[in-house]
Parts: sequence; C-alpha cells; structure tokens
Amino acid sequence: MTSPTQGKNTARTYLGSNRDSNRQHNLSTVLQLVHSTAGVSRAQLTRTTGLNRSTIGALVSELSQLGLVVESDIDQAQQHGRPSRMIEPSPATLALSVNPDVDVVSVALVSLGGRIVNAVRFHTVRAPSVIEVVNIVSAVYTGMRTALPPGHRVVGVGLAVPGLVEPGGGKVIEAPHLGWRDEPLPALLSDALQLKTVSANDAVVGAIAQAAFGAGQDVPDLVYLYGGASGIGGGIMSGGHLLRGATGFAGQLGHTHVRTNGAACTCGSRGCLEAEVTREALIEAIGLPAGETENLEEILMEKLMDGSDADGVRSVIQRQVELLAVGLKTVISLVNPSVVVLGGFLRILVRAAPGALDEALHGSGTRGPWDNVRIELAPLGDDPILIGAAELVFEPLLSDPAGFLQTPADE
Repeated sequence: MTSPTQGKNTARTYLGSNRDSNRQHNLSTVLQLVHSTAGVSRAQLTRTTGLNRSTIGALVSELSQLGLVVESDIDQAQQHGRPSRMIEPSPATLALSVNPDVDVVSVALVSLGGRIVNAVRFHTVRAPSVIEVVNIVSAVYTGMRTALPPGHRVVGVGLAVPGLVEPGGGKVIEAPHLGWRDEPLPALLSDALQLKTVSANDAVVGAIAQAAFGAGQDVPDLVYLYGGASGIGGGIMSGGHLLRGATGFAGQLGHTHVRTNGAACTCGSRGCLEAEVTREALIEAIGLPAGETENLEEILMEKLMDGSDADGVRSVIQRQVELLAVGLKTVISLVNPSVVVLGGFLRILVRAAPGALDEALHGSGTRGPWDNVRIELAPLGDDPILIGAAELVFEPLLSDPAGFLQTPADE
C-alpha cells in the first residue's frame, strides 16, 4: 500500500498567505478548495482562505490558464455585495483509475473534483494475471483516450490493488485472491501507458475517497471497511492522517480475529473477519449466477421482499452481521473513530437487516467506545475505490499545481 498521501492531513484549514513568496502554497490552497467542493465562488474563496480579492482573482486566473479550474455562472446564492463567479474543477484534467479483482477489471477516467466521466468494467472468467490486466487496461485506455475532446489530458494512473503494495509503489507484494506475489504491475502499467502509475491497497484508497468527498469529509477519525470479491480490507484516518504503520501495511482489518477455530484464511490464520464474512456466502444464499454478481445487492433485497427462501437468506445475513460486529468492536476499541463507513458487500448486511448491526454492537448493554460511533454506508458499486485511486494521482498536483504540470511525465 503506497500513496503520496502519507502524512496528508484531511482536516483542512485552507488558510492562504498574501506574501508573493507563498504563491505555490496559495495556488495549492485554492485548488484544493475547488477540488473538494461541487463549486465555490470567488467570494467564498476570499472568506475561507483569508486572502484578499485581488489575490484570489490572480490565483484563479493562473489556475484557469493551467487548465485546472473553470469559471461558470454568477453565484445565485449570494444575496449581498458584488456578484461573484463560481469556480469549478476543470473536467479536462483527468486521472486513469484501475482496480483489478478476481472477476472484473474496473477502469475509469476521473476528473478533478472526484467525478467519474467514463468507466468500464471488464468481466473475466477467472482471476486475471498481471499481464492480462495490463492488456485489458491498455485496450480500454486506448479507446477512452481516442474519444477525449481536444484539450483534455490524463496526468497519471491510480492503481487500487486488493492486496499488499510495496511502499514506494514498486510492486504488488501479495494479492492472494488473485494469485499474485512480487508482481511489478505498477511499472508494467507505466511502461504500457506511458503514464506515471501510483498504487495502493484498494480499501485504503476507498478511505481516501471517503475522507475527500464522502461521509468522512472533515472527519478526523474514520474507519473505512470495504468488502469485495477478494475479501475485506480497511483504511484508517486518525487525527486527520491516513494511518500507515511502520512499513505501510496498517489497515489490514480483514484479518481481525472474530471466531475461534474458524474458517481458514489466506493469511494462514483461522477465524479472520474476511474468512468468516464473505461475499460468496451471500451469493450462494440466493443462488446468484456468476455473471450477475454486479447486481448482488438489488437481487438480494428483492428476494427478501418477495419471501423466496427469505428465512435461509436472513439466517446467513444474521450470522455475518454478528461476526462483523465482533470485528468492528475490536477495531473501534483500538482506534476510537467517530465514523465507520461500510462499503462493498458489507453495506448489504446493514440494508438487509435494519437495526441488526446496532443491536449486535450495543445489545449486550456493555458501554464502550462504540456507543458514539456513527455507521455510514458508502455509495453502491466501486465508485469510491476508483475515485480514491484518482486521488493518488491528484495529490501531488493539488500540492504544487504549476510545478506538477511542468514536470516531465517520466519523472
């Protein structure tokens, strides 16, 4: 798991400086504000940053010339003072996001502001090899690039991997569900696409997306737990920082122990959360064909509503909810977050059994740090993973807009 976001503080202050020597800092401050909002007026930028109106005007003009922001219609919400134009992230600056999994390779173009503008899910009949991922992404990207309007540019690749990624991004150390070990996928993608590739664990980039745009925005202490075809992973924001650990592998929440003498896990232990709470159990419970797993949540909810084998499905869900609660209690006790965001198939457990997770967390009557934790559901699908992967690419651009665009792509 590697990311240039190491040490990045998500509890933003957005204070600028009127000193000319701090132009880079001010450009970064303004661009980050525009990037994290659906649209912000010049007046709002002035109030938030503390910079004067003329400085904001000059910074917005420079960012516009760099192709990073666009000015749109007058801010209709402003009721007093001089009318102020709205500043929005430019749709012409894009990152390519890649998320391989055991049955699909997801590829998307994501613009500044965390907007997915083009996404392709390439289904596979088995776990793809590294070379197959490179070939799939290369073919998809060629089509996407050809269709881009003039003036649009892709500034890098964000790779989200369901496994361990070497600090520094050199290779995928291990993705057990894909059968990968010591694979140089980031370098292979860079060579094939001629774009710099930045990589991280898929659940970690999901946490980054939640901190930037989702339920964790401006929340300093957050746990994101994501369940996918390859198991369960997590990302932890503590004190506004992504928790990395000594060697960059913090957040392996799928290996939290939840059951004594439980199912064997790929890590070599037994009874890990990801071995006991699985997407496959839900798929089997409703007899879902392999080609329809993308619609798992919708079909499962329909089966519960129409009563077809609902008791058997509810039994599977209840067991998974109880084990998920065991894992969450451990994680919450360790890091004391204010928000837990559940993504992937984990959100299905909450929707399919309303109140069951809360009851499992609080039903014993024992007070603990979970009493004040808010449980949120990530959006349906893999959008948070793809948006978070793009954030890996955008982080150095947001830190130094002019400098990043002047740096040769191969550096």
